[in-house]
Amino acid sequence: MQIKIINKSNHDLPHYETIASAGMDLRANLSEPRTLKPLERSIVGTGLFIELPVGIEAQVRPRSGLAAKKGITVLNAPGTIDADYRGEIGVILVNLSGDDFIINNGERIAQLVIAKHERAEWVDVDELSETARGEGGFGSTGTK
Repeated sequence: MQIKIINKSNHDLPHYETIASAGMDLRANLSEPRTLKPLERSIVGTGLFIELPVGIEAQVRPRSGLAAKKGITVLNAPGTIDADYRGEIGVILVNLSGDDFIINNGERIAQLVIAKHERAEWVDVDELSETARGEGGFGSTGTK
């Protein structure tokens, strides 16, 4: 699939690191380093603008290494970029650690996954079909 992109950053276009990678890393596009204090959140620009086909979304997801090692994650994970959005891709980062985190220009801060999606049409009914699970949720199937 081809997707139109405008790159106003001074970084390479996002790309897949391996043949089986689902996501492409997004890099911070900053004029100077930004400090993210504990429990602070910030929208970090990427300098990228895309035009997705209808029926396709881009999902902004955390990078596992940043989350596990530094406590930095994407606050609204996954963030959704709709096909009709034409603004800059921004990443809402949050620092869940107890330490300041410095975001540098060009740092890989999130990953972008391109995915197909469906549009639903609601059918208003009076009852739903029965299942073995029924209304069980929020841990009702156990932990082991």
